[in-house]
Amino acid sequence: MRDVGGTRGGLGLFLLGLAMAIAGGYLLMNQVTVHGGYWSFGGWGYGQSFGLTLLPLLAGIGFLFFDGKSPVGWVLTGAGGLIIVVGIIVNLQIHFQATSLYNTLLILGLLFGGLGLIFRSLRPTGSRSAASSAT
Repeated sequence: MRDVGGTRGGLGLFLLGLAMAIAGGYLLMNQVTVHGGYWSFGGWGYGQSFGLTLLPLLAGIGFLFFDGKSPVGWVLTGAGGLIIVVGIIVNLQIHFQATSLYNTLLILGLLFGGLGLIFRSLRPTGSRSAASSAT
């Protein structure tokens, strides 16, 4: 239980790094605002209807109602659903809320310091002594 990543005694560093990374990640995500944009597909401009992206999904559903084992139906349904999900994700607008430099440094320091401790705890302890004795 005290060996993390095959190293001895890395559990404390790992848990401290994990706590720091979770706190920094939470604070970072708390400062981000996400808005949905207008639907635009294929660069045709804003305000376009996404009705055309429903056609493969609806055709696939139709094929599946006719024959539940139809490979064409499964491909069209999966592709249509994927097109819709990708279209929604691509049109999200992500903004970082205004905050002080101190808060930003604290957030990023916790996040990257925690990740550094996690990676350090996973490193074998023998590699440091082998590297220093080789010089």
